[in-house]
Amino acid sequence: MTVLLGLGIAGIVLLALSLVFDGILEGLLGDALGGLLNGFFDGLLSLPVVAGFLSMLGFGGAIVLGTTGAGVPVALAAGAASGLVAAWLTWKFSQALMRDQTTATPRGDDLVGTSGSVVTPIPADGYGEVLLRLAGQTVKFSAKSAVPVERGAEIWVEATLSTTSVTVRPVER
Repeated sequence: MTVLLGLGIAGIVLLALSLVFDGILEGLLGDALGGLLNGFFDGLLSLPVVAGFLSMLGFGGAIVLGTTGAGVPVALAAGAASGLVAAWLTWKFSQALMRDQTTATPRGDDLVGTSGSVVTPIPADGYGEVLLRLAGQTVKFSAKSAVPVERGAEIWVEATLSTTSVTVRPVER
């Protein structure tokens, strides 16, 4: 019983360590044997999957040993079966998490053609400030214009000069 509980606890400790060290085996051993092991520790042999198997082997075996009159071989078989199920579920869950992609990060070129308003007047060939909407957020940018633009005027973005500045023109209606 003590050995089985020790295996379960070791699995939980390995799972906690895998949060920090997952991928270290790939980094250390990935190029070993001429790259033969490259990608070998991904998937079914990743640290979270091994930790899930080890902890369920120990805890599942301890539960069966403690609640039934069966011997150690039966407890180990039940623990191994529950460990395989836990390892497979961990592997499938990690695959699902890896497939989850976010939307593309907005780029400066996404601003071209958007409208905004002037918050600091823009002198001719000088800089002022405008408010623009980028990815649903209002963001203040430095703005340059060929003609003077007054505060509160509506503008269109013609080009991005840098990550924090744009070229604008006033909207004429």
